[in-house]
Amino acid sequence: MVILVLNCGSSSIKYQLFNMGEKADVIAKGMVERIGFTDAIISHKPTGKDKHKHITPIMDHTVGINMIMAALVDTEHGVISKIEDIAAVGHRVVQGGEKYKESVLITKEVIHDIEACIDLAPLHNPANLKGIISIDHLIPGIPQVAVFDTSFHQSMPPHAFMYAIPREYYEKYGIRKYGYHGTSHKFVYKRTSKILNKDTRDMKVVSCHLGNGASVTAIEHGKSMDTSMGFTPVDGLIMGTRTGDIDPGVLLFLADKEHLSLKGVSNMINQKSGMVGISEISSDMRDLELAYYEGNERANLALTMYAYRVKKFIGAYAAIMNGIDCLIFTGGIGENDFNIRRMICQNMEYLGLDFDEPGNHGVKGEDKIISKPDSRVTALVVRTDEELVIATDTFKILEKCL
Repeated sequence: MVILVLNCGSSSIKYQLFNMGEKADVIAKGMVERIGFTDAIISHKPTGKDKHKHITPIMDHTVGINMIMAALVDTEHGVISKIEDIAAVGHRVVQGGEKYKESVLITKEVIHDIEACIDLAPLHNPANLKGIISIDHLIPGIPQVAVFDTSFHQSMPPHAFMYAIPREYYEKYGIRKYGYHGTSHKFVYKRTSKILNKDTRDMKVVSCHLGNGASVTAIEHGKSMDTSMGFTPVDGLIMGTRTGDIDPGVLLFLADKEHLSLKGVSNMINQKSGMVGISEISSDMRDLELAYYEGNERANLALTMYAYRVKKFIGAYAAIMNGIDCLIFTGGIGENDFNIRRMICQNMEYLGLDFDEPGNHGVKGEDKIISKPDSRVTALVVRTDEELVIATDTFKILEKCL
């Protein structure tokens, strides 16, 4: 069964085409960038073939998805003979509110509910909807499935997801912690079970998804018990351009002193803060690592603050679960930045983690245990694959419907 996975952003579309059977094989993958511009880019990479890149005007998502379809059936670099070979389309949807605790077949009601959550994810849900509506126009009647970033975290108890604000705001506007990166945390948690050849449902796990956006999740008995991102993805860890946790009084103070509008405050905490704000060098960890090794003090401070915040959340989640058995690193930084992993895992013997520094050094983009064999807590690097989760959920839902 051939399944297309789409991850639609405001000006981009990531895609992968899977052949689902006894195992999931990636047939092709690619990306459309700079949607809305005359010099938009579509990159298409069939498995086992060279990447094809084309610059052309792509003014909206429907045009972009149409070009993806054309690339998939192209006589030279295509991978299927006709569009009708695609059995279903799975979509990443960032915010599903409290209603959706698992992936679902998309209906008119589901579309309405995604629209109702736009206020909770104003940058993401509209783009996700554009992908769904575009597919419906291009391939009428094809089954589509929504896989929500927030669904994995719907198992959090009220004492973890509620905020200490007047309850009426929760009841009127749904203001609570939702958490994000759920698809990634879910995948690496299950993948860890295979790597360790153990049933992770019996384990207390802390999963660290570290990338330009970053979050830490406490997982017990296979369920998310707490997570660092909150009502929005700004909360929690320091990120590339986001503040993470901050005293709200700071925002009130700056709004007054700098005469910032609500939009100005939002821009500051989302685009100008985090690693780029601390270092004034870059939001890219690779640039900061280079500056760090060259002795740049601000880069050193930024990396130290980053690792410190992650370590704080690991300790906090160990406290709420009465210890941990497994510590997972994933995401672009978690999988590739061995220096950050070292900074985080140092001096955690009290927790039962005996870190294997030589074993960690140089590890990039591979699944590997980075704690010593006799360590009570197992630390490991696990490559995430959110697209595979979306394809698998889509396949399972489609099987039930047939």
